[in-house]
Amino acid sequence: MTAAPELASPAGQASPAGAPPRGWLLRRRLGVTYAVAAVVLLAIAGTVAWSLVRLEDAIHTRSDELAPALLSSTQLVSSLVDQETGMRGYLLQGTEDYLEPYNNGRRQEPVYLAELRQRLAGRPDLLAEVTALNQRTHAWHTEYADSAIAAVRARGTAAAKQVPLLRGKMLFDQVRAAADDLGTALRTRAVIARHNVTGATRSLVVALSIGAAVLIALFAAIAWALRTWVTRPIERIGRDARTVAAGELDHVVEPAGPPDLAALAADVESMRQQLHGELGVAQAARVAVETQADALARSNRDLEQFAYVASHDLQEPLRKVASFCQLLERRYGDKLDERGTQYIAFAVDGAKRMQQLINDLLAFSRVGRTTESFVEVPLGDLFGRATTTLSLTIEGLRAEVTADELPVVRGDPVLLTQLLTNLIGNALKFHGDDAPRVHLGVTEQPDHWEFTCQDNGIGIDAEYAEKIFVIFQRLHGREVYEGTGIGLALCRKILEFHGGRIWLGADARPGTTFRFTLPRQTALAAAVEPVAPVDVLAAAASASEVAPITSSPGGSP
Repeated sequence: MTAAPELASPAGQASPAGAPPRGWLLRRRLGVTYAVAAVVLLAIAGTVAWSLVRLEDAIHTRSDELAPALLSSTQLVSSLVDQETGMRGYLLQGTEDYLEPYNNGRRQEPVYLAELRQRLAGRPDLLAEVTALNQRTHAWHTEYADSAIAAVRARGTAAAKQVPLLRGKMLFDQVRAAADDLGTALRTRAVIARHNVTGATRSLVVALSIGAAVLIALFAAIAWALRTWVTRPIERIGRDARTVAAGELDHVVEPAGPPDLAALAADVESMRQQLHGELGVAQAARVAVETQADALARSNRDLEQFAYVASHDLQEPLRKVASFCQLLERRYGDKLDERGTQYIAFAVDGAKRMQQLINDLLAFSRVGRTTESFVEVPLGDLFGRATTTLSLTIEGLRAEVTADELPVVRGDPVLLTQLLTNLIGNALKFHGDDAPRVHLGVTEQPDHWEFTCQDNGIGIDAEYAEKIFVIFQRLHGREVYEGTGIGLALCRKILEFHGGRIWLGADARPGTTFRFTLPRQTALAAAVEPVAPVDVLAAAASASEVAPITSSPGGSP
């Protein structure tokens, strides 16, 4: 294989800007190289394929045609000999027992003839030998054997003396001669087939040996070409680029290799010059970005403080509305009709729901602020806390709440307790006619724990699998099931904060199965710490958590 010409410019320099590149481009060089390699490989593959086809044909001829034909021929001759022997004994003794070999041979004879014709279907010369043997056999049967057996059966052994034995011997000798001719022809063809197999095997070995040698030489040539045209120039350009990247912006990137790689080196050199000129601009931009980051951090801090203050201020008028409605009910309750009392109850209930929504929003916003509270948490203990919190509901519904042996994970114990409480509470809230049964299971995966919270409640249709995790999304009216619609959204946020996820399972009918994961070795993304001091945020949070609004008896709609 002839190597493509190298660059004609002196000292390996690239062609001047705007001039057509001199010499073959790398793409053209590699294209020619791989085209030659493809032609050589096709030639090798064709030679090997031809040798394999030849070998396969020789093996098929010997093993699938001639060898079975020889066996069938031997079996046919054996059956004919058995017929002749059995008939001779019958002629001497006159009993049917001596005729049994003859009868068996007559039954086997057409079978062996059919096998021979099937095996030798593509060989008319051998089929002619089979036909000749069949004709001689038929002549022996019709002209001697069948008539002799019929005579003995009709007149007894005395008729055997009248049978023309010499005629029978002559006819069967002709059968033997035809059988010998067939056997000789088959053995001759078998010897030729064996030689063909040996020759085809030798040709295949030679083809493989030559192909292996050519492939080694071809791969060595390709390796040399890649080393000369690709790897050495790229290593040189990469060395210069790394020197520049290390901070030596005055180091010049020299062109090397084919024209396109030399053009690449020129582009890198142009980039170095631009970087050298724009270094000051980049430093100024970095200062500007840091300034903007500080401003964004201050903005986030102000927004978070605003959220806490706004939540506190929003609850103040709610407390006034509820308080004054309760005062109206106590002072003027005897003067109000049933509709007026109902209106007051509606107002108090609306204020309570508004306060619950605000508190839930505050809890939702707190999740994910920091991972400083992460510790090794035994989930079995947290499961006990959750069931203790829900003990009155569990006892009232006569529910059964069980769990597998739960592992130890790393996380925030308060948030994980809230997660289990929300999931078990949901299962208890949406129960069916039977006593609620809730089971928390766990399976170990290579890099995480997979949990299932399964119940026998009313269930959730698959079409709502995503909607139920959206904040404030409810599938039932407030008059049917209480709540703000934030529980499952809070569960998702808690799990995503811990590096896990939650989804609705489809393996509980009836009932509901929630599946969620927690990492075995939690690798959390870096949480953005609030800029404001922690004690200020805690004070704002505690100020916003106002005691729930209570209504007078019978005030809830």
